[in-house]
Amino acid sequence: MRWRTDSHIFEWYIFVLPSIHLSRSSRGKNPCVSFTKKVKVGQSLKTQNNSGLSILIVEDIEETRDGIDKLLTSDGYRTEAARSEQDAVEKARRNSPDLILVSLGAPPSDVIAAARNIRERAGLRENVPVVVFCIEEIGEGDEVAIGQNTFITRPDNFNQLRNLLAHLLQKIPAAA
Repeated sequence: MRWRTDSHIFEWYIFVLPSIHLSRSSRGKNPCVSFTKKVKVGQSLKTQNNSGLSILIVEDIEETRDGIDKLLTSDGYRTEAARSEQDAVEKARRNSPDLILVSLGAPPSDVIAAARNIRERAGLRENVPVVVFCIEEIGEGDEVAIGQNTFITRPDNFNQLRNLLAHLLQKIPAAA
């Protein structure tokens, strides 16, 4: 996913914790997996009854946090935003989200550690997906730190993020 801000282009990498397995990218450097969820071009994911599903957005940059929030609320998700790991722990304890997006301006290993800390300290269910955005590619040492319970993908646009979220949340019944 490319994100343009102030003439900078950031490439985002998504790590999903927990998941099923790791596979290698075509370049052989980074683990990755891809999947397809068919959505008609121009079809809003809002039609998929996302209204009861909640997503906690953990992002330290206000503009990015607001952009992700607008994207997800336009698709019908209930969202809550947190500015830091501690803020996320408190909000996750209070509201038990269905999914957590973590995007902090730190090296990948630190962001992954923050995501794990949020899950553990908030006492979340094991099946709550945690999606981690990183600006940098992960290195060989980070691959080991992630372990075998991670999907990693590199979306080209927000539609891929939408599809990923829909895929991860499709088995969670919407709240009544």
